[in-house]
Amino acid sequence: MNADEHVETEDDAADLHDEGAIPALPEDRSLLILDDDKPFLHRLARAMESRGFLVTQCESVAEGLAALENTPPAFAIIDMRLGDGNGLDVIQKLKEARPDARGIILTGYGNIATAVTAVKMGAFDYLAKPADADEIYHALMATTIDKPDAQENPMSADRVRWEHIQRVFESCDRNVSETARRLNMHRRTLQRILAKRAPR
Repeated sequence: MNADEHVETEDDAADLHDEGAIPALPEDRSLLILDDDKPFLHRLARAMESRGFLVTQCESVAEGLAALENTPPAFAIIDMRLGDGNGLDVIQKLKEARPDARGIILTGYGNIATAVTAVKMGAFDYLAKPADADEIYHALMATTIDKPDAQENPMSADRVRWEHIQRVFESCDRNVSETARRLNMHRRTLQRILAKRAPR
């Protein structure tokens, strides 16, 4: 894997949005916030309520999926990694239940492979943590998707390796054992890498 492959992958994320016009804003302001960081969840909920949203707070994938069963929200802010699963599963169900919904994925891991997967599964946009309420609000209400050009900030060799591992991980449907087999890597070594934040 080389840096050129990464650039193509990041371009893919933009191309997914370029293929069609940015969808119109939903008419109502119902908002699901799913995050297992309670202080962050409560702060963000208050901030979004002050901006006119009707907020439902959830702390797990199970709670998030249950909330979708009742009344699928127009907007969602969903953390990627949760104690009982992956936020992508909630994004996917949200888009099935309400195609016009705008879901933003938040990830502390901020890697392009995951971002591409998130957009393919229905996310409107993605933001790396820490993201403040203003950034999240503007992403939810955006009329264009404008991600920076990767060529302006070339990655380190460690980051290129990280991106490659993440892309293989996503292609294996986030199966650690299969990813380790394909990368010819010990399973525990891979688990330690996946648990860490992305290198700069």
